[in-house]
Amino acid sequence: MTHKYMIMKKNRIVMLLAILSVINIVTTAQTSQKLSVGKASDYGLIYTLPLTALDIYIEAELTEEHPGDFYNYARKHLSIDNAIVADRQSAKILSVVVVPKGVPNKEEQWLAQFKNGTSAYMTLSPDNIPLTINCEASPVLNQPALPVAKEALSSPLETPEAQQAVTQDMARSSSTSKKAELAANRIFELREMRSDILSGQADNPPADGAAMKLVLDNIAAQEAALTAMFAGVRTTRTIVEKVSFVPEAKEVKGKVIARLSVVDGIVDADNLAGAPITVDMRVIEEGELPLNEKGEKKTFPKGGVAYCIPGIAEISVSYAGNRIASEKVSLAQLGVVFGLNPALFTDKKEPYSLVFDPATGAVVKLEPTPSK
Repeated sequence: MTHKYMIMKKNRIVMLLAILSVINIVTTAQTSQKLSVGKASDYGLIYTLPLTALDIYIEAELTEEHPGDFYNYARKHLSIDNAIVADRQSAKILSVVVVPKGVPNKEEQWLAQFKNGTSAYMTLSPDNIPLTINCEASPVLNQPALPVAKEALSSPLETPEAQQAVTQDMARSSSTSKKAELAANRIFELREMRSDILSGQADNPPADGAAMKLVLDNIAAQEAALTAMFAGVRTTRTIVEKVSFVPEAKEVKGKVIARLSVVDGIVDADNLAGAPITVDMRVIEEGELPLNEKGEKKTFPKGGVAYCIPGIAEISVSYAGNRIASEKVSLAQLGVVFGLNPALFTDKKEPYSLVFDPATGAVVKLEPTPSK
């Protein structure tokens, strides 16, 4: 009694009901369930090996530029040669992180058959993908750091100090040229005030260090606001979107997974408002069955605990003709399924424990179970 679960010699419904009657669900960070073997289930456990999906996290930077009211006078009054002269939006990809994850492969449902009278158990994900045998800790794999979205900082023109920076003469003037001249003069006054405070020559110096900081911060904010009226304002924010992709072919070339729009950011692959973000996949190595001493492929052990020997592929992500990320990833769909002798897990003297890779179904760790 072994093999891929299509049904064995017993009635399928009876078997499923029996297994359900002995399931012991244990919450482990709300990600796993514990199934113990027993007489009602005929000491068998059913589980599903995964396909490997890829969660691709794309971090993009969106920039907006707006000219200031006095951009025509930026060079004359402040010697600014690169003032923003028109509204503009732009976008670029900052980073890409590829994270493999397991999704159930309905074609790979298995029944592991254990020795009668034993107490082996298995932890499974909510999708019935195997996590561990004979140990309750969820597998801890090295996960890459994920990018975090960041909102744009406030424009210098949006601060309370920006209103303080506008003098009465600037407000009353109807001439843009005159306003620009007054604004430039005010910038030079603020710089002189800061210099006097720092050098100790101010007529009314701040009482202490905390007061000095408040005054200097206020001066800096006013100067930034007035300068923005000449140089313009540039604001940036970053966004992060996750795109899921399940490789189905052995070679993938130029598959569009998303698009980048200067207005809407990262959009769906079929939204032609953005430029395409594409994925390529190249097979590096396919999984192979292990060999015996004679160099022959081993046969699946009776009642074996099925696991995957994955293959390896290079996943590349490109945008605007440039490769922006490339990683080697293990994929279950490039591998083969083999099995471990279930006696390993029921030996009375030295039962083994097993940790699976939930993204591929591969064996991460196989070792004797620590004594309690």
